[in-house]
Amino acid sequence: MREFEAEELKDYLESVEQQPLLLDVRQPWEYEICKLDNSVLIPMSTIPANLEQLDKDRETVVICHHGVRSRRVAYYLEQAGFTNVINLKRGLDGWARSVDIDMATY
Repeated sequence: MREFEAEELKDYLESVEQQPLLLDVRQPWEYEICKLDNSVLIPMSTIPANLEQLDKDRETVVICHHGVRSRRVAYYLEQAGFTNVINLKRGLDGWARSVDIDMATY
């Protein structure tokens, strides 16, 4: 698993031709407060039940509030055979502090 700081992820997303899946694993109430454009919400507790919806070969960026839940999910995905997983270190809180200072925080 790779881990990107918010600034690294921003630069990376701007440079790639094919956008990775932005997998947000927070709760729906958190997602309503703030989210990255084009992200898909699948709460952490429902990942096992929704695993077959996800493409194991597609690059996947896992996102949460502070980067802890997303790291656990990224590790789980790797154990399930996903080949290209990135964790957003410091999560959306880090993104709001360094990339998008207008993003709502909680």
